[in-house]
Amino acid sequence: MKKLKISLSFLTILLPGLLAAQSEGATDNWLASPGIIGTIFLVVLVLVIAVIILLTRFNAYLTSYKDKQKHKDRSDFTDEISGLEDDEIDAILENRKKAKKYRLQGNELGSENKAVDKKGLIHNLTQRPNNPLFDEKKKHKIRLETPEELKKIMIYYLGAAIFWLVFGTLVGEYLGLKFVWPELDKVSWLSFGRLRPVHTNTVFWGWSSLAMIGLGYFVIARTSNTRINSYKMAWWAFILINLTVVFGNIALMAGINNGGAEYREYIWPIMLLFAIGLVLTFINFYKTVAQRKISEIYISNWFILASLLWTITLSIIGYLPFYQDGLGETVVQGYYMHQGVGMWFMTFTLGLVYYYLPAALNKPIYSYSLGVLAFWTQMLFYTLIGTHHFVFSPLPWWLQTVAIVFSAGMFIPVIAGTTNFLMTMKGSWSHISKSYVLPFFLVGTVFYFVGSSQGSFQAFRFTQYIWHFNDFNVAHSHMTMYGIVAFFLWAGVYSIFPKITGKEPPQTLVGAHFWVAFIGLFAYMISLMIGGTFRGLSWIEGNAFIESVILMKEYWVWRAVGGTLMFFSHIIFAYNFYYMIKNRSKTDVAVEGKERPVYTTESKEINA
Repeated sequence: MKKLKISLSFLTILLPGLLAAQSEGATDNWLASPGIIGTIFLVVLVLVIAVIILLTRFNAYLTSYKDKQKHKDRSDFTDEISGLEDDEIDAILENRKKAKKYRLQGNELGSENKAVDKKGLIHNLTQRPNNPLFDEKKKHKIRLETPEELKKIMIYYLGAAIFWLVFGTLVGEYLGLKFVWPELDKVSWLSFGRLRPVHTNTVFWGWSSLAMIGLGYFVIARTSNTRINSYKMAWWAFILINLTVVFGNIALMAGINNGGAEYREYIWPIMLLFAIGLVLTFINFYKTVAQRKISEIYISNWFILASLLWTITLSIIGYLPFYQDGLGETVVQGYYMHQGVGMWFMTFTLGLVYYYLPAALNKPIYSYSLGVLAFWTQMLFYTLIGTHHFVFSPLPWWLQTVAIVFSAGMFIPVIAGTTNFLMTMKGSWSHISKSYVLPFFLVGTVFYFVGSSQGSFQAFRFTQYIWHFNDFNVAHSHMTMYGIVAFFLWAGVYSIFPKITGKEPPQTLVGAHFWVAFIGLFAYMISLMIGGTFRGLSWIEGNAFIESVILMKEYWVWRAVGGTLMFFSHIIFAYNFYYMIKNRSKTDVAVEGKERPVYTTESKEINA
């Protein structure tokens, strides 16, 4: 209750600023707008966190180098001593004793004597320093005995997800290059209008959805301390979701689509396959939780089951025929588009973090109460903010205002969740130098706060006046779907797969994946945010549209650079995943008959 009062107090303090930001206003003093100031602060925060991670890892590199040198000195000294006679060793020890008692006389710097360190003053001398680019990380010593069928489900779901990640971002990379070289091709099925929804739908329903469900199967089974209700149902859902992406993309490239409805370009017969796959997954997860061997339902399962329930409802509402025309279609589009991101991807991913983060750190989540607060306020506020995508549209003014106010209300679950994750990490910052799992979680958490808060700032009428319908929106979507969802999913993969397969990828490549993805995202995000701001101001000033296109040229170049780095990081990630599952150890635990499945935790074993 105390934490709820604090959150409400924060919202009360914030509201006057929000109300002040609701008029269009003039653009002369646009930098003084609360939304602009808040966004600048959040971007700087991301940069500061990146610098902190970089300095922490650099310090770890130096420490590792010094430790290696000390070990080498000890080894050299041992080798030297082992080859000496007893009287020679005695002479050395005698000289060492004298050296300890030696005091400088003041004339040591000037002489013609040969330089000999008889006093042991020189610590180290080398002409070939062995300075590593990436320090040696600690290997995962914990093995989780998992039913082989569950491992197989996870590997296939994540394997398919990674395939769609590489394919979908390859399409995105090609689209980014088209901004720089518009004449790249003249083929109709490679046109921007057809390929753009291929990119978005592939990474949405192919990469993110399959990766979330694959990681979710482990969470559901483990937190319920039981076996999955039906592996056959899991395989049917896997087939249906993949068929959705295959058929959907073929239809899109052939010019068969659902019109201009963003993220629901797949026609309804194809999207029906995805909805059936979600229903099967929900039934499977629900029955598994219902058969749990413990009394409590862990907070992760609240988020996961709620996201599935909301998205099934969303899939139905988004394709009802009587909502496909007029302003009703606009309202449903805002609802569908924002619910898809917030109640499917964000809610499900947060459920995964509530398990994988504390499991990776071998400690409980900081506050279960904060998790419950974040859950219910997410359910309350996120469901009514879709209309903020249509501010200044013909929709009723009161409906736009409700969306803006509830967007501001999203500060409560965001602050609650961010606090919970950061306080869980508290005391474990040394893990940043030990592996890249915590940096992935940390960046995801920071972007959860930054991306979600920036979305609330962007919902204000003045910032919508400048930013909406231009490139800034693309930056925001990548800040959330990539900075939050993708980084959290990568953290979950690197956290759990070495424990269930017994193979950990080379930390050099994991580090390369982390930094290339982060730098690529930052370049992509900042270039489009700056360019989008100038483009919006150009429109407001009444300049010709072509002028705003010309001024975006250099920013689109940086967009392509950032996108290229992000794509290369996905290739590295794909190899890391292959390394973890290649020739993996098959420690099967019988789930029927003589033995019951054994789920081991970091501190004890639990027999299901």
